[in-house]
Amino acid sequence: MQMAFCLFKYFPYGGLQRDFMQFYQAAVNKGHKIRVYCIEWQGERPAGIDIHFVPAKSFTNPGRNSLFENYILNHLESYPVDLVVGFNKIAGLDVYYAADSCYEYKAQCERGWFYRQTPRYKHFSKAESEIFFKGKKTKILLISDSEKEKFIRFYDTEPERMFMLPPGIPKDRRAPENAQYIRKQFRQEYGLNDDEKLLLFIGSGFIKKGLGRAILALASLTKAQQKKTRLFVIGQDKEYRYKKLAEKHRVSKQVVFLGGRDDVPRFLLGADLLIHPALDEAAGIVILEAVVAGLPVLVTDVCGYAHHIAKAVCGIVLRSPFVQAELNRSIGNVFDENITQQWKANALEYANKEDLYSMHQTGIKIMEETCEQLLNLNSGKHA
Repeated sequence: MQMAFCLFKYFPYGGLQRDFMQFYQAAVNKGHKIRVYCIEWQGERPAGIDIHFVPAKSFTNPGRNSLFENYILNHLESYPVDLVVGFNKIAGLDVYYAADSCYEYKAQCERGWFYRQTPRYKHFSKAESEIFFKGKKTKILLISDSEKEKFIRFYDTEPERMFMLPPGIPKDRRAPENAQYIRKQFRQEYGLNDDEKLLLFIGSGFIKKGLGRAILALASLTKAQQKKTRLFVIGQDKEYRYKKLAEKHRVSKQVVFLGGRDDVPRFLLGADLLIHPALDEAAGIVILEAVVAGLPVLVTDVCGYAHHIAKAVCGIVLRSPFVQAELNRSIGNVFDENITQQWKANALEYANKEDLYSMHQTGIKIMEETCEQLLNLNSGKHA
């Protein structure tokens, strides 16, 4: 089958982008031909990938998105495919991978009246409605039950158009048999003693993922605890304001910015706690990557995958509305070896018994079935 995959921007360290790449590889491995539409591509390109760069330059995101959408619709008129798959919200999609949270919910419940009068709101609201409004034809691949409820609430979306995918954790994130050796080597490399604690923050998009909250929690520890604690930050984003925040609270020596990296599994094995106090997170793949590595997790309940932490009993889920003092109290558990070792054991047990790995294979199967339905429908029209 010939499919078109549509993505505004690819870079190696975004959660959506990593899912895009795994969907791409799964489709290619099954013999499908994929045409990729994107505005920008950072990092390596798979051998033989067919990329169409869209000339969508604008001073605003809505303007850029509109140019992107119009170009694709026009190009597909001349060069049609069997199935159009979107990883961002645009019109004309046969399948949409819903990694983003419900925009209309945020606009109606978290923003004021004036915001909803802006061109920005009107653009993003329309883009979302093109996919989710009752009567539309787009099949929707979901990763969060809570977001599904929001979409149905605001758009009356038909449940038969919505498909809940299992998580899709790469197998290389699972703790290997020599995990303890890797952990030891990693901690020696970074000068971490046995009695020191390593907090790990992973995410490109520091505001949304809650890095400020994590730094404040680190600063809330006693001076003695701070001296034995480090916070490693992995992700591709602007660091300046967070370095200033760490300096303001006198923990700049404890906070280490490492940028985007390809060796994340080593950090998951070498750390003592993943801290992910996100403000908004439709899923949070890093949460489950930590679980399968045996790393305890401290997370907010707004994350779509947070319920796995509660179900596995391998960390703490902070309830909404967020209270910084609760995060500050919770972070102290990293110093209780009995608690963290039990969390680790629970995480590894959960990783062995739950399906946390088949998202992309399941998603490709749904794309194939949708494609066959469309081909049968079109052949019936021409009969």
